[in-house]
Amino acid sequence: MLTRLSISNYVLINSLDIVFPDGLIIISGETGAGKSILLGAISLLLGKKADLSVLHDKGRNCVVEAEFSDRKGNEYILRRVITPAGRSRSFLNDEPVSLSVLTSISGSIIDIHAQHQHLQLADPDFRLSALDNFAGTSAELAEYRKAFAELERISSEVKLLENELSKALSEAEYNEFRLARLNEASLVPGEQEELEDEQRLLSNAEEIRGGLEYALSLLSPEEMPVTARLKDAIARISKYSAFDSRLETLADRLESCRVEIDDIVSDLDRICDSVTVSPKRLEEVEDRLSLLYSLMRKHNCTTLDELMALRDSLATTIADNAEMEHKLQDMRSLQQEAESRVQKLSGFLTEKRRASLEALNSFMTDSIRNLEMPSAIFEATLVRKQEFTADGCDSVDFLFSANGDRPQDISKVASGGELSRVMLALKGMLAKYTDLPTMIFDEIDTGVSGKIADRMGQMIGEMGRSMQIFAITHLPQIASKPGTHFLVYKESAENGDTESRIRQIEGEDRVMEVARMLSGSRLTPAAIENAKALLSENALF
Repeated sequence: MLTRLSISNYVLINSLDIVFPDGLIIISGETGAGKSILLGAISLLLGKKADLSVLHDKGRNCVVEAEFSDRKGNEYILRRVITPAGRSRSFLNDEPVSLSVLTSISGSIIDIHAQHQHLQLADPDFRLSALDNFAGTSAELAEYRKAFAELERISSEVKLLENELSKALSEAEYNEFRLARLNEASLVPGEQEELEDEQRLLSNAEEIRGGLEYALSLLSPEEMPVTARLKDAIARISKYSAFDSRLETLADRLESCRVEIDDIVSDLDRICDSVTVSPKRLEEVEDRLSLLYSLMRKHNCTTLDELMALRDSLATTIADNAEMEHKLQDMRSLQQEAESRVQKLSGFLTEKRRASLEALNSFMTDSIRNLEMPSAIFEATLVRKQEFTADGCDSVDFLFSANGDRPQDISKVASGGELSRVMLALKGMLAKYTDLPTMIFDEIDTGVSGKIADRMGQMIGEMGRSMQIFAITHLPQIASKPGTHFLVYKESAENGDTESRIRQIEGEDRVMEVARMLSGSRLTPAAIENAKALLSENALF
């Protein structure tokens, strides 16, 4: 319930802080006094869009705060702040929250029935929600919605996998062809460099071999090799080293040269023997290099390493496709299981809803007939939808007849006044069958009078016995019902501004207000007596 409301700098309200009791709360006042402003401030807390026009003083923040409690004992402090710069901030229990959080919270603590809200009777979601509240399907609906959300998640993943696999399979044949060509090539790390070195050698083998043979002939002529000559020279120099110590050093140096040249000749001879002049091998090497170069160009690779990386990537992609197909099969199995569960739980929902139709129709017909429509018929019917939604696979039609004829679509056959009475009956049902702690009626009595107004007042009063009801009204028949009465009025402030204020009235003040509602601004003795009679009938005066 709404236990306290504090408003600062909102439209014609400079400052207001008021505590509300439980039960029926009547709010009245002259036209333009600010009753709609009060409701607008509460709506601001519940997520209504705001702009700078709500600021009473354009230089100060507008602050609206309310304390609520629900049926489970949870308490909420909701606050909305509008700055002169046009920014809006929302708070829940002094913690900053998004506006959507305020909106979601409000749905469980308060219901506002504004003028023209009877148009909701044409809203399929509202009709189904009304039936569910009456049937008490909250537990079944929660379980179903959990299963439906899981089905939506799985279906979304299946669709994503299908799209990915479709794209992959459209390229699979080409990728498999590319991989086959690369596998046929039997690529080996470092092969390109080795082949290029061999190709250069084979291309110049004849010239290289001739040059090396010539070098060998210089180092090892037939008449006497260079090493043999060095050996003789070393022997002669060593012979005279006893006479000059420097000669011994030179002999050692020449010996080192001789050994080195001997090794060089041996290595050069082996290299020369290894240089093969083979046009056939050269052709094989050039063909292999041509294949590698061709593959690299075709696949936009600059090195053999890049080409092998592409080969490995293609192999991984093709393997992933197979894995993706297996995963898709598994997800489709899960999807079928989830669909079966959703179908089963949806069936439970449908059964419970269908089982409650007769009682709902009886309750609503009786309530509507009690509002001065003695021949009225209300009939809610359940219609099976083709697809599952978050609320199951049912929709509800509201059929109505004011004079006992065959009921038809209520939005097509009911007048505005009839729709208002049907809506009030529905609200009465919600007050009885839901845990909603607070309901606000904003001039639901517009366009009615006499007995109808009195019956409306009785129904609203009965609702106030099980929940907190705010009735913003201009009818004395409703204002005189048992409850706490607040008067909204205008008053001039010290600075000359006109402000809207609210105060609780009782006793003579309440008599005067009900009399004003009976006769208008000019109070007559008859109006005062009538007001006393109305209040007396309700055992409040």
